[in-house]
Amino acid sequence: METKSLIFPFFHISSHLGFHGSIKNSVNDFVVTEISLSGQLVSETKLDTLQNQGEPVAEKSLPVVKKRKSGNEQQRSENASENNYSNLRTAVESFQTVEDCGLLDQLEVNSSSDLIEECDLDSVLAQSVIDALEQFADSMKTEQDCEPSPVEAQTGFLLGSFPNKDHRARIHHALRKRYPFLMTITNGGEMTVKLNPLHKQLCKFVTEHEADDFFRFLDAKINNSAFSFRSVGEKEHRKNVHHFICKNFGKLVEAKTFSEVSRVGERSAAITVRFKGRCASSKKRNTAEFQDDKNIYTAFTLQKENMETLEAITYLATKLDVLPSDFSYAGIKDKKAVTFQTMVVKKVAPKRLKDVEAVLESKGLKVFHIHPVKQHLRLGQLKGNHFDIVVRNLKVQSQGSFEDLEQAVSEAVESAKVKGFVNYYGPQRFGQGQYVQADQIGLALLKGDMVKAVKLFFTPEDVDDPVNKAKKHFLQTADAKGTLAVMPEFKVRERMILRALNRYGMDKDGCTRAWFSIPHSMRIFYVHAYCSKVWNQAASYRFETYGQKVAEGDLVILESDAEKEAPVIHVVTAEEEASAAYPLHQVVLPMPGKSISYPCNKVGQWYEETLTKSGLSACSFRIPELQLNIPGCYRQIVAYPQNLTYHFIEDPESCMNDSINEQRIDETFKA
Repeated sequence: METKSLIFPFFHISSHLGFHGSIKNSVNDFVVTEISLSGQLVSETKLDTLQNQGEPVAEKSLPVVKKRKSGNEQQRSENASENNYSNLRTAVESFQTVEDCGLLDQLEVNSSSDLIEECDLDSVLAQSVIDALEQFADSMKTEQDCEPSPVEAQTGFLLGSFPNKDHRARIHHALRKRYPFLMTITNGGEMTVKLNPLHKQLCKFVTEHEADDFFRFLDAKINNSAFSFRSVGEKEHRKNVHHFICKNFGKLVEAKTFSEVSRVGERSAAITVRFKGRCASSKKRNTAEFQDDKNIYTAFTLQKENMETLEAITYLATKLDVLPSDFSYAGIKDKKAVTFQTMVVKKVAPKRLKDVEAVLESKGLKVFHIHPVKQHLRLGQLKGNHFDIVVRNLKVQSQGSFEDLEQAVSEAVESAKVKGFVNYYGPQRFGQGQYVQADQIGLALLKGDMVKAVKLFFTPEDVDDPVNKAKKHFLQTADAKGTLAVMPEFKVRERMILRALNRYGMDKDGCTRAWFSIPHSMRIFYVHAYCSKVWNQAASYRFETYGQKVAEGDLVILESDAEKEAPVIHVVTAEEEASAAYPLHQVVLPMPGKSISYPCNKVGQWYEETLTKSGLSACSFRIPELQLNIPGCYRQIVAYPQNLTYHFIEDPESCMNDSINEQRIDETFKA
């Protein structure tokens, strides 16, 4: 189905006319099964890379872009990767691949927001206490804007008496996550909340959002993690921030400055803060934090039908009494499909997961291959996906017999095997909305227009159902609480955002907090949708401009000498174009981001013009207030399906003899 986001000229590698058909007529017509890193279907075996004693997966190196200075002489610098990317490590120093970003995805910096235990105040405090706490927080927020009197400085809010240390720890983390400008003081089991004076001091040098995120980072105490303040050019500003950090947190963290160069050539620098050694060395850690060192991880295969990944995770979390953020997975799967994927849940033993199998099946979920592991999953930690697709209502391009149809299908499949196809991102990346698609929301987020992004998110379709009625009510009234009451339970993202809007309001700050309330993987989905749309359009423009030849200025991937060596992205020279030195399948295009380079030809100019028209000419592809960092990636413009087979089957519900064609595709590329 073509959406507004996909209105651009598609290019086809093959001149074959192909055939017509329809997919996803029913849930069972589309079956997606993850392929583990060892090449096995997760529906048939355990994920070997996790089963193998839970050893950490080797980190991939970021692609390095190189130019040859003359002729065929290739200049390689052993330190290029480190030099080019040493200043890009924000949030957490472990990197992730973006599951469906492409064969050559750069490893995206993992946001600390996904690793912090997202304790909810609703689960640890009574509602009456939460309401009173919110009033106290609002009054303290007002006091931050002026110099408090000595009496105000001593003002505190008594939460109550909590003899259990674990309970106090959960309250502390939940409160600091929601109100990072507050602090808790415990005396004999009694907890008192006060304004944190250090937060106000930091706000003299950085934005309130940065101060909030910094104190959340400190409270999370994630081993090997790091936090980066936004880049600035003023040396005095950086000096003040350094002094503040060293004076107040010098025993816990260290701060360093990394220089950066913007897309327009402006130099600036960013301060990155890291914990000194392991957080476990802190003598002040409480019982709950010590327990974090003994985390239990359980891996399992999840089978779901006609359900979004986030909806499935939310239901699992409810039944297991954990948080949605305790689940990790390699990628988001289609909704209208039967899907099999590996997941890992934190703080849940295998037996506990097995105990809820029957309850899960009543919801259409199945869990199996349950086994203990020692680590969480990362996005992109898979080899690919295996698809079983039923294509119905087959027709040839012109009137013909069944023999003509068989021949058309045979030739099309053979052409795909030999010539491949343009590696476009599919429509599931953008959504199928009549008026608004995911890429439009992503563009608004990149431009920092949080209010517009919320309104786009809640734009209704011309469908008279409960979901669209609720969206229409929200846009007409801005009544988040009333909309929440009528929004169906299965719309998990919508309800998360509505709760936050009800709490924080509809201004820019409230909308920012609303976006931050949904998981990191969901926040970044919308930004990736916009970047993917640009990639699709760039691919069509590149083929229109240069056809199927490899042209001067194209980017190609060079094979690494060793498996762990960074892949090299090379700029094609005039001599190499003339000698046809590289095949088409080595050509890559960048998905926009902060850490990629663009082609040195008309395609590169096209990228620059397109981003400028979108209002992103000076975009850093970082959204600090949402803890999003978009490094970008390189994606091959041509892809080849592996193990592609098909056969015809009869459709008893159709009067046509040639009604159904089933294709089996093992996808080792990510699309």
